[in-house]
Amino acid sequence: MAGEEPAADESAAEAAEAAEAAAESGTAPLEDSVTEETSADVAADTSVGAVDTVTEDTSADEAAGVTEAAPRAGAPDDPESDLVAAGDVDFMPDLTSDEALEAALEALLLIVDSPASEELLADTLGEPRARIVVALRTMAQKFTDRTSGIDLRRVGEGWRFYTRDVHAPFVEKLLLDGQRSKLTRAALESLAVIAYRQPVTRSRVAAVRGVNVDGVIRTLLARGLIEEMGTDPETTGTLYVTTELFLERLGLSSLNDLPAIAPLLPEVDTIDDIQ
Repeated sequence: MAGEEPAADESAAEAAEAAEAAAESGTAPLEDSVTEETSADVAADTSVGAVDTVTEDTSADEAAGVTEAAPRAGAPDDPESDLVAAGDVDFMPDLTSDEALEAALEALLLIVDSPASEELLADTLGEPRARIVVALRTMAQKFTDRTSGIDLRRVGEGWRFYTRDVHAPFVEKLLLDGQRSKLTRAALESLAVIAYRQPVTRSRVAAVRGVNVDGVIRTLLARGLIEEMGTDPETTGTLYVTTELFLERLGLSSLNDLPAIAPLLPEVDTIDDIQ
């Protein structure tokens, strides 16, 4: 054992000398070289990874931008753009189904001031007359079957909405209760047109005043100031005249006692030309 120690010392000395020689010659130990290469590789990988991360983030941001922009590109326009312009044929409602046709007929019949003919309704809706007739009869039957307060009837050569006879007491009560109030300016103007141009149709009164007079005419009828008197041979519209009650309320003995309107309205005669 004592003989082996000098050999170990010699080996250690030789290793030290080799290390010093390597240091002097500038040659680095293998372990250091491996360590440096490994560090460089790690740095390179880190750099590449950073670039990849930045690229992925950029791509993600661009994708998100496209995703956010897509809804804006396909977003609906202003809600008002959905409104259909009057008379715009390209946006007319689809009347293919029977329900849609009946709904359109209801809208028209609600605003007519005299019975609307089947031909008129067909031309307005652009549908065959035969289909209009079937739809009107179906609607009338539906109103009857469900005991509706509205009655759709064919009067003369046209169709119109009426109130059901069974509900007449309620309708009369509603209208007669309003007799205690004064006539509105609109009612007085319509009454004046009827008084000076009787017999006159509702449409003629509306043309003179420039507004719808359906409600006003109903009020004047309910108060007994005007009454129906036949139909116009040209338009088939109902003609209206004033009543004896009208004269009594104004304290007149006849229509001849009405004050002359010409001095107040020099162009009053042109009313006859209004259609």
